[in-house]
Amino acid sequence: LYFLWLEMFAWTSRAPKIFKGFPKEFFEPTKSMAANQGLYNGFLAAGLIWTFFIEEYPWKIYIAIFFLGCVIFAGVFGALTVSRKIFFIQALPALIALILLHLK
Repeated sequence: LYFLWLEMFAWTSRAPKIFKGFPKEFFEPTKSMAANQGLYNGFLAAGLIWTFFIEEYPWKIYIAIFFLGCVIFAGVFGALTVSRKIFFIQALPALIALILLHLK
């Protein structure tokens, strides 16, 4: 949910302080693209939060697997197309959660 807020509502104010490697001129022209990414991250978070409220065990697991898979896929894609660091920040935690889910 933090990324939803950052990308949708604080891209031009807070994000330049976090992503110091980018020039300040970068943020305004990419504001709508960041908002779209923030909305996507919000949907993923909503899907994963939803699993806490599903009572039927198999259904709960299937939904969690789907949304964790989405996060993993996006993290791997980001690692291949943008920076390998994205794998460790995004995909690896989701992969660990998926493994722990299967060990349960």
